[in-house]
Amino acid sequence: MAENIKFTIEHLSKSFERKEVLRDIDFTFEKGEIYGLLGRNGAGKTTLFNCLNRDLKADSGNFYIEENGRRREVKADDIGYVLSTPTVPEFLTGREFLKFFIDINEKSISDKKSIDEYFDYMSIAQEDRDKLLKDYSHGMKNKMQMLVNIIAKPNILLLDEPLTSLDVVVAEEMKQLLRTLKNECIIIFSTHILDLALDLCDDIVLLSHGELEIVEKANLDNKDFKDKIIEALREDGNE
Repeated sequence: MAENIKFTIEHLSKSFERKEVLRDIDFTFEKGEIYGLLGRNGAGKTTLFNCLNRDLKADSGNFYIEENGRRREVKADDIGYVLSTPTVPEFLTGREFLKFFIDINEKSISDKKSIDEYFDYMSIAQEDRDKLLKDYSHGMKNKMQMLVNIIAKPNILLLDEPLTSLDVVVAEEMKQLLRTLKNECIIIFSTHILDLALDLCDDIVLLSHGELEIVEKANLDNKDFKDKIIEALREDGNE
């Protein structure tokens, strides 16, 4: 994996009927940082992620990776996407799912570990490893979704409100995990909760009225500026 990786978005726009959700977005993300993509529910955070993951076609604009100064197209395996509602095959046990994922991705997985080592890494208890995924809690399904993305080692990890509805212990485990991962990939973490972004993220980017702007953390000490951000998070809208 390249030492110096940048992920650049240029002039990205997306509308649904007459509503412009993303408006001429330009931004460069760099490895070694956790970016908080901050925006109210309905601001367009999921739309942006779906465009970057190519689940949705943008109306205009493009994005690319720069590795050690050389620009290239974003490939499917460059991006890992952790959804807010975990999607796992519920008819498999945790162990079967992990084995299946490792088997089909065997050629691309570097420094492969044993299945139990991966479970240990995510603090999944012995008694849960052979349970059906349909019997896993929301937090445990989220852990499994995160784990397969960690094993795949993407250059860019998109996390769509990943800590929403997790209990405090699991949320704290996930935050610690993300902090250890940030030197291995670009992490973009969407949330509508300012305090969570402040706690976890190195840089905060506000998505408001379809536009992306960096939020200087130092400015958040200014009450008027902080109130303006909170107001942007309160506004009504549809994603």
